[in-house]
Amino acid sequence: MDTARVAVVGAGVIGLSTAQCISQLVPRCSVTVIADKFTPHTTSDVAAGILIPHAYPDTPVPMVKRWFRDTFIHLSAIARSAEAVDAGVHLVSGWQIFRSIPAEEVPFWADVVLGFRKMTEAELQRFPQHVFGQTFTTLKCETSAYLPWLEKRVKRSGGLLLTRRIEDLWELHPSFDIVVNCSGLGSQQLVGDSTITPVRGQLLQVQAPWVKHFIRDGNGLTYVYPGTSHVTLGGTRQKEDWNLSPDADISRDIFSRCCALEPSLHRAYDIKEKVGLRPYRPGVWLQKELLAQEGKKLPVVHNYGHGSGGISVHWGSALEATRLVNECVRSLRTSASTSKL
Repeated sequence: MDTARVAVVGAGVIGLSTAQCISQLVPRCSVTVIADKFTPHTTSDVAAGILIPHAYPDTPVPMVKRWFRDTFIHLSAIARSAEAVDAGVHLVSGWQIFRSIPAEEVPFWADVVLGFRKMTEAELQRFPQHVFGQTFTTLKCETSAYLPWLEKRVKRSGGLLLTRRIEDLWELHPSFDIVVNCSGLGSQQLVGDSTITPVRGQLLQVQAPWVKHFIRDGNGLTYVYPGTSHVTLGGTRQKEDWNLSPDADISRDIFSRCCALEPSLHRAYDIKEKVGLRPYRPGVWLQKELLAQEGKKLPVVHNYGHGSGGISVHWGSALEATRLVNECVRSLRTSASTSKL
């Protein structure tokens, strides 16, 4: 086997970053990204795009921290480069505030972000309903810019983008040697994963160019995230809700909650409503699987189920998936050499 043919199913931030990593790091391979939807029509396009990770019940925290650190280092380099504007990656500082003192005053990711510290009493006076807070600098991805930029990078590396709906991974055999499943919620149908469910997120994108610092309520439900083209206001976390239509009452509630944190938002204008379905499961599924059917074999690497944490860990989990793809390629090449003998 001279060239390993790799299909990446899914074109959100997980699929595109995984395709890019494979193109860069796996020698002698061709990469094709296959999806029924590409930017600007993916769930990732709706994501607020700020790097604040969360823990998963079934994924070890040290692993999530490694993915987050790898992602933070990667995006920091982009933010310092001439590519920053095209990629939509920039630093943003702000506050995470709590109505009661959290169990973990220092989260697992505190030493990855920049300048993490406890807020002073004087700083907390800005938020009279809150008793504890943290301040730090993190990164933000403007997904409306970052996803098209990633697509261009994949193409520049020789990758192909193919619009096609896949109903069964076996459709890709024998055209491809290895399949990487980054289909998110699609894995419910594609691989029969009943543990993955939608968590509906509704948010607002508004014009409020005077807002320069992020504000995030500690429960993660209410947030104000300034970006280069708009300010993102959120949000909701509605489990097993497939409705993609904005709810006007929810929008009013989001706006009210955010104005309570940042009263100047009452003057925000050009308000747009957005809805996305986060692909949630108790743990990210990132592992190899060898499918077998009627004497045929198909190596698959799964990389999905990141929920609302996809942007925060996307490059780190893409690197991990690429390592697994490399193992599959070596195994295929070894068996091809053996069969020749």
